[in-house]
Amino acid sequence: MDQFRALLTASYGRHYLAQRLVADSLGNQSPQGSLIQVSTPAKQHIGAVGDHLILEMTSADQARIIQIEPRENILYRSDAFKSKIIASNVDQILVVLATQPAFSPDLLGRAVVAAEANQIGLHILLNKCDLKDNLEHARKIIEPYAKMGYPVSEVSAKFDPASIEALRPTIQGKISVFVGQSGMGKSSLLNAWVPNAAALTQEYSVRLDTGKHTTTACRYFELPQDWGRGSNGKLGALIDSPGFQEFGLAHMSVSELQHAFREFKDLLGKCRFHNCAHESEPDCAIRDAVDRNVIAPERLALFKQLRSDSKTADTQLQGISQAKERWSALATKPSKR
Repeated sequence: MDQFRALLTASYGRHYLAQRLVADSLGNQSPQGSLIQVSTPAKQHIGAVGDHLILEMTSADQARIIQIEPRENILYRSDAFKSKIIASNVDQILVVLATQPAFSPDLLGRAVVAAEANQIGLHILLNKCDLKDNLEHARKIIEPYAKMGYPVSEVSAKFDPASIEALRPTIQGKISVFVGQSGMGKSSLLNAWVPNAAALTQEYSVRLDTGKHTTTACRYFELPQDWGRGSNGKLGALIDSPGFQEFGLAHMSVSELQHAFREFKDLLGKCRFHNCAHESEPDCAIRDAVDRNVIAPERLALFKQLRSDSKTADTQLQGISQAKERWSALATKPSKR
């Protein structure tokens, strides 16, 4: 059978949808045509929305994955026992926060770390700025990130269309993924930028057969043609990820974590001890920077928490591995008669 390139455009658990990639006159490829149900080898969780695939049709509207092409990056969250892929091949993360309900500073900090670790751009969107009661409090939480150079935009998806239109140049031509808790207004932003998003969401739901669980699906929406193309010649797209309360980064090593804190980089290697944990060691350059208000104290607290998470995950994985080895030895040991 003929094989062809496709883009994975929706996922829910082990259920995937894809569309054929078709080249335009400039050679840029975009997803076109009807949705194709995609099966994976042995029902594995191997795909991510944004993946470029090589598929082979198995029926009129179904195909199987032959190959996943090399990824530029992959964004996922994890704890000691499991990982959850968010998206792949993305240019930037749009962290959606809101004045109401209150957002999690911890999730914001972790999203920033994930972006730095994967060399993905990040833009903070503070939504519902028409609700003034908590606006100053939200600004105070975001302030350390603005000082570090992360772009911040204040918007109101429902009541200030101009604030949404002003962000077009930020997302035009780029593959952007929404990250945020439920209730932050991701759907309102998506519908403002992609007028047919609601209809396409319904089509995804029917084809994935997810019913009321479709809100936990991850979905790809190409930006409107009338926006024109970015400087890279591409239309760009938005990836809508499910709202989540926690952003685990247990898969990151301590070294990876340190280098994912932008404000730490110039100070790494300047502590008295090369393996400084920035806890209570003397002559710690990071803690000194906190004392001088160069680094926000909550950022050091986040690093310590992530470092602890990483070490806990390593310990738990080692324990699981050792238990498996013991059970394997018992299973292969000849019984005495």
